[in-house]
Amino acid sequence: MQTLLMVKSRIIGIYARYESYILSVLRFILVLISMLVINSNLGFMARLKNPAITLIVALLGSFLPLNATILLMGAIVVLHIYELSLECAVVVLCIFVLMFIVYFRFSPTDSAAILLTPLLFELKLPYVIPVMCGLSGSPMSCIAVSCGVVAYYILNYVKLNADQLASSAQDPESMLNGFKYVIDGMLKNDTMVLMVMALGLTTLLIYLISRLSIPFCWKIAIGAGSIAELIILLVGSLSFDADISVGMAIFGIILGVLVGIVIEFFAFNVDYGRVEQVQFQDDEYYYYVKALPKVTLETPQRKVKRINRE
Repeated sequence: MQTLLMVKSRIIGIYARYESYILSVLRFILVLISMLVINSNLGFMARLKNPAITLIVALLGSFLPLNATILLMGAIVVLHIYELSLECAVVVLCIFVLMFIVYFRFSPTDSAAILLTPLLFELKLPYVIPVMCGLSGSPMSCIAVSCGVVAYYILNYVKLNADQLASSAQDPESMLNGFKYVIDGMLKNDTMVLMVMALGLTTLLIYLISRLSIPFCWKIAIGAGSIAELIILLVGSLSFDADISVGMAIFGIILGVLVGIVIEFFAFNVDYGRVEQVQFQDDEYYYYVKALPKVTLETPQRKVKRINRE
């Protein structure tokens, strides 16, 4: 344990010293990977697939606020889809606008979740994101996670149906039929609905339990949230016509538990054996506070040995 605490202390010290540089590098990597994924899955507009454009967008993302980066990535997605189909681009733009209105109204500080969720879906590991956001986010983080899920399934729909979407006609009646085809295909997706429910509710449940004033609340939140997520997926896959791999779900949930344990160690590692109850008052209130000391590495006391020369 002492070794782990030493490693933790050094990592936190390095992060505190170079925080601005580390965050810029992480944002650059996140935006770069997002651009590569968008270009590989959509890539209908050749000019946006230019490596120079990809690097420029990644460099912009390294210092822009993440909320501005989300808007930029959304615009790039719409431009790619516009090159494929006008009707599809209009529908996607409307859905994105509605999502962004909801997101910026309720959960504007969880921008990383919107970018990370589609990437983790691409890696077949979406079940990790509820633990990450539930432990470190807010109760409204479930909205950001849900928006990320919807964004992934929209992009996946366009990717899988590119040939049909590109063959739309230009007369008004055919365009109206094209709008209906796109809307039905994107929104009448049982798998998307199930994943929004599973990941969004799990994020909220983990957050609520982790804020309870009970011993080991973070471990309980991780375990209860993971079990609830698996139950929702199993029941939902039987109730809906959802394409869910149970094996990958179990693997992803187990990986999410491990990620949650790592987050707890770095952010919420407390010593329940040294709980303190503090009481004080002011002119208007009495205060009863439970104080949980964090587990820290004890600094060894240096002993100075004096040698007297005779």
